[in-house]
Amino acid sequence: MTDDLPVGPAERPDADDYDLLTYGEAGARLVEEIARERRRLDQLQAAGADGGQLVSVRQRVGDLQEAAERQKDAAAERADFQRFFGYDPKAVR
Repeated sequence: MTDDLPVGPAERPDADDYDLLTYGEAGARLVEEIARERRRLDQLQAAGADGGQLVSVRQRVGDLQEAAERQKDAAAERADFQRFFGYDPKAVR
């Protein structure tokens, strides 16, 4: 299995407010969890785990990757909105 994810902690944006779960922090947590689950999958495969365990972990990796894509898309949409309209849509309520 190719692992194009970082080995250490994921990169976190400097401008984020770490008292909140920001898009950047959520993305970093997803990257780290995907990396952990991929390592777990590699370990299970090396240990000759049964098919049920492998299917379960593969499904989790796939679900996490889909969540990471959705999160990345949402962050990009928010940034586009902010550039176009000149304000953060979440800040005005």
